Amino acid sequence: MTTLRKNLLALAAVLAVLGAAFATFLLVKPEDPAAAAPSPPAAGEARAVREDSHRLTDPQRSELTLVEFLDFECESCGAVHPTVEKLRQEYGDRVTFVVRYFPLPGHRNSRTAAVAVEAAARQGRFEDMYKKLFATQKEWGESQDSKADVFRAHAEQLGLDMAAYDASVADPATEERVKADQRDGMGLNVQGTPTFFLDGRPIRTPPTYEAFKALIDGELAR
Repeated sequence: MTTLRKNLLALAAVLAVLGAAFATFLLVKPEDPAAAAPSPPAAGEARAVREDSHRLTDPQRSELTLVEFLDFECESCGAVHPTVEKLRQEYGDRVTFVVRYFPLPGHRNSRTAAVAVEAAARQGRFEDMYKKLFATQKEWGESQDSKADVFRAHAEQLGLDMAAYDASVADPATEERVKADQRDGMGLNVQGTPTFFLDGRPIRTPPTYEAFKALIDGELAR
């Protein structure tokens, strides 16, 4: 065997070992924890609403609870938002309206938006930021660039303590709060947004305000 052939065989062997090592690395390397979807809770542990869930209304004598799992970048959530607001104005003294985060993986800024809203919630301004992001959704939604600066500007416009806001956005516990909602949604078989639960029962999203109103009236009449 010539020296040249021996060298070529040795080189091929080295490349094969390196290739196998690289493939192993790709198979076992951990995912970015910030991008990883949360694992669903064990069967029976998921809940549509929890004590710390964000309530837009909390009447003393609530007769019904309407929970919405939503994604702030979801166009369908943006489309149904005016209906939910109108229902809230009409039934706020009888129905508890609850919002839960469910950012979808196909939306570049949905999780960032949820974290921004949760950061505002830590200053008691959940509802203000919730409304602001839906009011401006067409300006930032579907972008492939991070809109964290846009959300921060909204927080500043709302008069939030920006040092506290920045600290909350950077705090892993804020994103974990978003993931906790998402885990419940996954455990309840939420597969898209918006998904509504009426007194713990999943419902199809009514196509119009009138249909939604009729559904609520029917439940209240029971």
